[in-house]
Amino acid sequence: MELATRTWPELREALADASLAVVPTGSTEQHGPHLPLATDALIAESLAEAATERTGAVLTPPVRIAVSEHHRQFHGTMWVEPDVFRDYVESVVRNLGYHGIDRVLFVNAHGGNVQHLREVGRRLRRDETAYAIEWMWDESIPDLVDELFEHNGPHGGPKETAMIMHVARELVREDRLDEARDGGLVDLADGNLRQFGARTFYESIDNSENGVFGDQTDATPEKGAELFAAATEQLVHLIEWLDEQPFEALMPAPHVE
Repeated sequence: MELATRTWPELREALADASLAVVPTGSTEQHGPHLPLATDALIAESLAEAATERTGAVLTPPVRIAVSEHHRQFHGTMWVEPDVFRDYVESVVRNLGYHGIDRVLFVNAHGGNVQHLREVGRRLRRDETAYAIEWMWDESIPDLVDELFEHNGPHGGPKETAMIMHVARELVREDRLDEARDGGLVDLADGNLRQFGARTFYESIDNSENGVFGDQTDATPEKGAELFAAATEQLVHLIEWLDEQPFEALMPAPHVE
């Protein structure tokens, strides 16, 4: 049920028995010369729409500008400070609580959001306002990702390229896939990622001149469709599981006697 397309009288009845909402979270940041800045947002929103259509769960408007400063050198990238992002998302969930929603699923497609969404969930659970958890699409199907791609890459790689080929192929610059591969970092083992056990980089450009990783030429629409179907299936199961849990069972355990 898409919240933003309903009227308030319609939602008075629809929300009466609802306890769970899905919040898509993405980013507006560079994804190389071949993918649009909306890549993460498009993936998160498409998966959230597919899963809520199957389950009937409440779907909120997406969060499209997030924690992306580590891509700032690339033209057009937008971001907010981490504390601003956390406070904003927390406020959104507290607002949903006013309408009777006490569990929230962040359908996420941007790695930079992960730790901050988990912190928001921790805050909300601590004061027993809501149970909010983060779900990262590719982490739900790691074996399939590894099976499909030899050089995956954590950002702008073939998995994201394939997904956008599936959900919005017209936005993929397919004539620039070779350029994306050759101008980026294909194999992470070749990157200067650590020195003597310390992580030595802060931003994407430190390791990739064009901001992307992996072999983008390995992506196909068919692989994207396979990824999308598998991830949607996992998300549907998660929504159904979370909706069935007693709220008390999701809250913190009491102080040890």
